[in-house]
Amino acid sequence: MTISVDQVNQIVWNHHQDPFQVLGAHQIEQDGKTVTVIRAYQPNAEAVSVISPIDRQEYPMQSVHNPHFFECVIDTPELANYQLKIKEGEHERVIYDPYAFPSPKLTDFDLQLFGEGNHHRIYEKLGAHITEINGVKGVYFAVWAPNARNVSILGDFNHWDGRKHQMRKGHTGVWDLFIPDIGPGEHYKYEVKNWEGHIYEKSDPYGYQQEVRPKTASIVVDLDSYTWNDQEWMEKRRHTDPLTQPISVYECHLGSWIHAASAEPAKLPNGETEPVVQVSELRPDARFLTYRELADRLVSYVKDLGYTHIEMLPVAEHPFDGSWGYQVTGFFAPTSRYGNAEDFMYFVDKCHENDIGVIVDWVPGHFPKDGHGLAFFDGTHLYEHPDPRKGEHKQWGTLVFDYGRNEVRNFLVSNALFWFEKYHIDGFRVDAVASMVYHNYMRPDGEWVANQYGGVEYIEAADFLRQVNHLIFGYYPGTLCIAEESTAWPMVTWPTYVGGLGFNLKWNMGWMHDMLDYFEMDPWFRQFHQNNVTFSIWYHHSENYMLALSHDEVVHCKSNMLGKMPGDDWQKFANVRALFAYMFTHPGKKTMFMGMEFPQWGEWDVWGDLEWHLLQHDAHQGMKRFFRDVNHLYRSQPALYEQDCTEEGFQWIDCSDNNHSVVSFIRRAKDGNEFVVAVCNFTPQPHSHYRIGVPEPGFYTEIFNSDAGNYGGSNMGNLGGKWTDDWYFHNYQQSLDLCLPPLGILVLKLDKEKTLAVMEQSQETETEAETASES
Repeated sequence: MTISVDQVNQIVWNHHQDPFQVLGAHQIEQDGKTVTVIRAYQPNAEAVSVISPIDRQEYPMQSVHNPHFFECVIDTPELANYQLKIKEGEHERVIYDPYAFPSPKLTDFDLQLFGEGNHHRIYEKLGAHITEINGVKGVYFAVWAPNARNVSILGDFNHWDGRKHQMRKGHTGVWDLFIPDIGPGEHYKYEVKNWEGHIYEKSDPYGYQQEVRPKTASIVVDLDSYTWNDQEWMEKRRHTDPLTQPISVYECHLGSWIHAASAEPAKLPNGETEPVVQVSELRPDARFLTYRELADRLVSYVKDLGYTHIEMLPVAEHPFDGSWGYQVTGFFAPTSRYGNAEDFMYFVDKCHENDIGVIVDWVPGHFPKDGHGLAFFDGTHLYEHPDPRKGEHKQWGTLVFDYGRNEVRNFLVSNALFWFEKYHIDGFRVDAVASMVYHNYMRPDGEWVANQYGGVEYIEAADFLRQVNHLIFGYYPGTLCIAEESTAWPMVTWPTYVGGLGFNLKWNMGWMHDMLDYFEMDPWFRQFHQNNVTFSIWYHHSENYMLALSHDEVVHCKSNMLGKMPGDDWQKFANVRALFAYMFTHPGKKTMFMGMEFPQWGEWDVWGDLEWHLLQHDAHQGMKRFFRDVNHLYRSQPALYEQDCTEEGFQWIDCSDNNHSVVSFIRRAKDGNEFVVAVCNFTPQPHSHYRIGVPEPGFYTEIFNSDAGNYGGSNMGNLGGKWTDDWYFHNYQQSLDLCLPPLGILVLKLDKEKTLAVMEQSQETETEAETASES
């Protein structure tokens, strides 16, 4: 079989969609017997020869139709694992021929599931994977680009020349190629050509690691080399219902929590140093902490303060620091700003070792237009919806996934499962859910398209969320999937089998807005806005809510928590304590952003550090003690967390005393006899002899007082607790006469042992008195 000029030119000009038909080893009939013809295209070669694996004999190849297209015939019916000896100027090298390994790693079943949108581990098939074929080690590459004319692999191993490793297109639009003798650490991209000949250099959508920005190449990584030590944590998680557990989340942006000096490179376990990654050109003296450094410093800090989870703003790779991570280009790659994949595994492992869960912000709602990313990936609108009325967020300058396309949905579903499977994370906080489920979200009339029923709901996006939540909780029970959903979309946290979106928690945005509006008022005006405090109780059991005071509330000229509060400095700190103490006693799980635990005065700055210097002042140290104690209170009292999502977990004592801006209520555990009483005074006016009804007689210990002196308060209180009076109040036979501190929250608990001991002693005294009287 003689090779034609046209076939050679298709290879030379990179126009052939299946180079295996031309290149590599082929059996032909010659002089009545089967022989092997081997063809190779080596653009920079002067001479090429074939090395037989049988006897190591060299067979010179001849140029055919092009000085760099080579061919030779070997008198053997089959030749596997041969090598090519390539002479380029003064240099010679020996390689295995990539086109000698035609068998694809992707099976027809893989491709069928992918086409259906149901391949839950497609990340193990697409992307770059270290593998061995016929005893030869190398990397298998596969990428979905159905509308491309040609796709090649670029990398250090071929001097970024797209002519050298041209990929083969399968019938489903997946291109693949095995490259021998390369391995972990190789940098690569895909060179994608459209039918007009335009070339796009793309990072791998399924790549496990990328270069540090501003570079954009993907990096070959072995994710199975790390040895995990969190088996006990993972097994316990599998048998735990998180909704009945305390969840207090420390939301953190890893790149601005604290920095190190550029002159102090991070140390690796083997004694080597990691590359220094500067924060920005404006801060050449500062570098990011690595995942391993954060595992030591951040984890111990969060554990000391008593939080149960760390939530990280997106750690998936993103090109622009100022996006905070919410404009992702590497959905399967932890950002290399802080280290590599193993370093991030170590961070998660260390969290679990210290009984801290890990939540990652996940962004399936949109992606940026950067040329190396998903946008216009194969020269067409592949990952984004082609209609800009569905496929673009103009105000954000980003593109929207085409949730109705099976392969795109599969990309996102497998990405969600990937983070749980490979990195052992414990939950997602899904960003901007409202932007996904409404066609008209932030779009003026005329710039959005109704669904098939004429409504604003994006039905395919809602179905995608149901699918991914169903799978997460099926594969990984005991985990969290938290929706940032800012509208009244119904049943966000209801199970998918009854029509819900399937999340198990939702940020309570209404509570957040009501409470911040309330606390920003001068306390005198709060008497006219009692509804801000009480309204959330009307609906708190309609969803599984999380109360969140997040990064969004301390940026864009909104001020940090202290700056929001009225009054002098003392009142500002007292207001912050009152807000968070009410938050920790109100039904719902908890999330707060880093820096609020001091708290700091300035807004969050993504390029700066937290204002750690403030801790030299007593007021800020007092606030840190307050958060340590309020977390301990929350975690030690089942009444404050076991029934967060049911009506039975909360009961008003009095919510109508707006004249004093005071509310009082009961929180109950699953054991109805286990309860605590909270009394909240939201004005700087203290109240003596303030009476509230309580359900049982006895001694009520003051187990928490936000006005305590060691927090910076006025130290007003009830001397450790109060006995009830036989005085009917608030529909209870017993009541307490309390001192309410200014801008203070009290938490009281019936001391059953002390009450019982005093009652028994009283009965003994009465019995002795009766006996003495009779005698």
